[in-house]
Amino acid sequence: MDRQQERKFAEMLRDEYSEHKETKLDSLKKMDRRVKRPAKIFACTFGTAGTLILGTGMCFAMKVIGNLVPLGIVIGLVGIAMVSVNYFLYRHILASRRKKYGANIVALSDELLGN
Repeated sequence: MDRQQERKFAEMLRDEYSEHKETKLDSLKKMDRRVKRPAKIFACTFGTAGTLILGTGMCFAMKVIGNLVPLGIVIGLVGIAMVSVNYFLYRHILASRRKKYGANIVALSDELLGN
């Protein structure tokens, strides 16, 4: 390592271990995550559940699990409905969270931008 790389590495480690004071930009990032995270968690969970239900219905319909074709079709349709509506639910949750926190985020970002 040359001297400049050593200096850069030492500065990086010092920054990592020194006490960090929360800045306005950190607060803005935290509020942005507070808006988006619940919608993402819901979408992933609901989408996964819908996919598993769809797969279970397919297994019933194709006689992999028992001989319950009509039940498999119904279960599969429920799974298809869940997967199909997932994106729209995600957008709705995200829009409601943006509406709730939007004024605070805009005010803080305007403050950071000096407007």
